[in-house]
Amino acid sequence: MMIECINVKENYNLFAKEYEEAIFHSVDSGQYILGSELEKFEKNFAAYLGVKHCVGLNSGTDALLFAIRALNIHEGDEVILPASTYIASTLGITENGATPVYVDSTEDTYLIDVNQIEKRITNRTKAILPVHLYGQSCDMDTIEKIAKKYGLYIIEDCAQSHGSCWNQHYTGTQGTIGCFSFYPTKPLGALGDAGAIVTNDEDLADKIRMLRNYGSKVKYYNESIGRNSRLDEIQAAILSVGLKHLDESNENRQAIAKRYLLEIKNDKVRLPYIAAKASHVFHLFPLLVDDQKRFNAYMLSKGIRTQVHYPIPPFMAECFSAQGHEWEEFPNASNLSKHEVSIPIYSGMKMEYVDFVIKVINEY
Repeated sequence: MMIECINVKENYNLFAKEYEEAIFHSVDSGQYILGSELEKFEKNFAAYLGVKHCVGLNSGTDALLFAIRALNIHEGDEVILPASTYIASTLGITENGATPVYVDSTEDTYLIDVNQIEKRITNRTKAILPVHLYGQSCDMDTIEKIAKKYGLYIIEDCAQSHGSCWNQHYTGTQGTIGCFSFYPTKPLGALGDAGAIVTNDEDLADKIRMLRNYGSKVKYYNESIGRNSRLDEIQAAILSVGLKHLDESNENRQAIAKRYLLEIKNDKVRLPYIAAKASHVFHLFPLLVDDQKRFNAYMLSKGIRTQVHYPIPPFMAECFSAQGHEWEEFPNASNLSKHEVSIPIYSGMKMEYVDFVIKVINEY
């Protein structure tokens, strides 16, 4: 027996009949691009979050890239983001020619340290890009105040936080624009690559609709330099099913997380912290351990697969070596990359698996 860190098939199995019906219906319709299934999902996801516009795209990375492009952020501009994140957050900035400016994480939430943001603002800063990592929202109240003070955009990276809130506001709804990934492992996952942006700004939504479709509103009339980034009908139909069950799936993972928080008792393991105004949907359950390699090897020897998020943070990625950053610049983010281990958590996870994970960790 091998307990996977994330098992998307188990979540699929919970609603398999609905997924299969949705796939068949979308295939049988003869509409495969920019059709009624996409329109339905965009409308329903916007309604779920309480925003005016949702634009489906082919990935969360394109959502970030288009958000920054639509805001006219380009070479010579700077965007502030956390030092601890997945590389897609940085690529959305650099692919537009702008410069990423990193801020260290907090010791407790592992999210951007809002108390350090103002120190990194210059006359070239155009936006703050908070990343709601692991399933927990950043401190959006403070980020909003800073953005308002300096006249900055807020681009929320919500790739891991579908249904998570800060002070009862869904992630993606407090900034200028929210960027979502629907990669299969996410709380709301497709069966392939998929993404979306959400916003209350009609002009921004229209710009991104053009960008996703070769920069055109009308076929062959290209108003801007865009690309092909359309969320296809089959994935949209799958996401509509997942959206119906998103709260249920989040509650499933939260119940597992509650057991981990209460029942894992080992002083070699540090459990996640949840901020007072935040809700956590536990896309991942990150531990800090004394010896990352030893802990991973131990868990694997017991039949439990774990993952590290993320062993090489973007500021130390080889592809960005010209930026000249060092590990010591961001001590909390560096510590996280060297000590974080994510343990199994997913919707549909059997309780006997949860029991076993707890037992094994307590014996470490």
